Amino acid sequence: MASILRQIVAGPRQKHPEAGLDLCYVTDNIIATSGPSSTFPKKAYRNPTDSLVKFFNYKHDTNWAIWEFRAEGTGYPDSEVYGRIRHYPWPDHHPPPFALVPNIMASMRDWLKGPDTKVGRVVVVHCKAGKGRSGTIACSYLISEEGWTVEDALFRFTTRRMRSGFGPGVSIPSQLRWIKYVDNWSKHGKIYVERQIEVLEVHIWSLRAGVKVSVEGYIDDGRAIKNFHTFDRQERVVLGGSEPTSAICPTSDSDNFFPLPDAKIQPSTSQQGSINDSFDDGADAVIFRPSHPIILPTSDINIDLERRNKAAYGWTMVTSVAHVWFNTFFEGHGPQNDGNADTSGVFEIAWDAMDGIKGSARKGTKALDRLAVVWRAVDPERSITGLVEVVTEPKEGAPVPEMKAADWKSAGRPDSAAVGKDLGLRTGSPASVAVSKASSLKSSGTSSLAREEDCLAGVKTHGPDDEDFVGQEAAWARPTVTVSNPDLRKEKVASPEAAARNAEKIVRDDNDMDNIAGIIKSKTDDQSDQKTKAKR
Repeated sequence: MASILRQIVAGPRQKHPEAGLDLCYVTDNIIATSGPSSTFPKKAYRNPTDSLVKFFNYKHDTNWAIWEFRAEGTGYPDSEVYGRIRHYPWPDHHPPPFALVPNIMASMRDWLKGPDTKVGRVVVVHCKAGKGRSGTIACSYLISEEGWTVEDALFRFTTRRMRSGFGPGVSIPSQLRWIKYVDNWSKHGKIYVERQIEVLEVHIWSLRAGVKVSVEGYIDDGRAIKNFHTFDRQERVVLGGSEPTSAICPTSDSDNFFPLPDAKIQPSTSQQGSINDSFDDGADAVIFRPSHPIILPTSDINIDLERRNKAAYGWTMVTSVAHVWFNTFFEGHGPQNDGNADTSGVFEIAWDAMDGIKGSARKGTKALDRLAVVWRAVDPERSITGLVEVVTEPKEGAPVPEMKAADWKSAGRPDSAAVGKDLGLRTGSPASVAVSKASSLKSSGTSSLAREEDCLAGVKTHGPDDEDFVGQEAAWARPTVTVSNPDLRKEKVASPEAAARNAEKIVRDDNDMDNIAGIIKSKTDDQSDQKTKAKR
């Protein structure tokens, strides 16, 4: 039964050629797997931790170690993997805080190629589904430590992890942007400078009605995302022209800057319920200027968008959800200038290039045409810490910092970092006069099994010897049994297709039984009524 559940959750993916486990060999020494679990009910439809450990012991003895990236919790204690695990967690569907990347790369390098390494060692990377976060790090390692091109690394991960026709292994635009950052970082001395950044303005072209705009960033070493500011109607300036202009925006010949032609600024005088006021599509432009400085602690910035329409009885309908991450050190040409990134700049992106709901391309209805973020580095004298941190990749043999692990028992909880936004009805609040503060009913009402099935769609497994699906169970996973009758050695194993048909038949039978029970109950009630009338 557990095997059938794992197959249903995985959707169109294949079992491991030996073990039936959800894992693949990206290369001979890098393994990507979905997050295992040690507790029910997840253990029934995810990789059981004990089975995964048994497989690694059988194939690689003690020459394996795990790198996990789950801010929502691993789902198992470190002791179940002999403490052979490195923690670098960050939230699902997002790129890593870039300051983590040098340490992750160095720790993987030291395990595989360091002075104390052993022949045959492998790195096991996992997040939740073993795709986005795991793929970002696996590709980053191949690029920065093995000299692969971005295209070759992404192609390898896709061909090893995904079944044909189900898209790329790493598909989230911001994660792909981070992989290109890694390529840039590795080609220019592997220097990264962490700075505090102030967001001066957000420019939006063709803003639709009811769009909430927020500025977010990482806190707690990347384990959590904080909303630093949500713009309200008092901070909005509507322009009469088709292009926003800014007195704050610097001038530069950099490719990252875009022209902001002059336009007459007309402050909004609307007394309606905030940013729910209408804008003509393709005509108006808007500048959001914060009433107080928005200062983020790192160079990683996320612009989060959510569009809402008012509904009856205190509800609002969320019709658009999108966000975009960028890093000002790379957008400011830091690697090309020996770590001396531009002190200010503009990041621009179109709606279609933004991240969708929970890592998908789905964003709902179009909320805007494009946006631009005007930013500048905070002067160290005005900085909260007063310091600019230079982050370099630790040398071989040097200590490599590791992050604090999230609570392993919190994996899958509704309040964990893995829960993302979705479309649908939300409850309103008093603050919705300016912006909506609502929690998604659709997200909370989705079953955990359905969420697992969605995040693992298209995933396949891949063996160390380039083998794909082999419908046999591994020798290591089978108990030793003495059989006296030769005929009993021929075990009849149902194919995955047959198992799926059987599962569907069980559901149909259950539905049929419910229908039959309803008919019987109806007839029984009719007969009872007739007897009652006859007695009268």
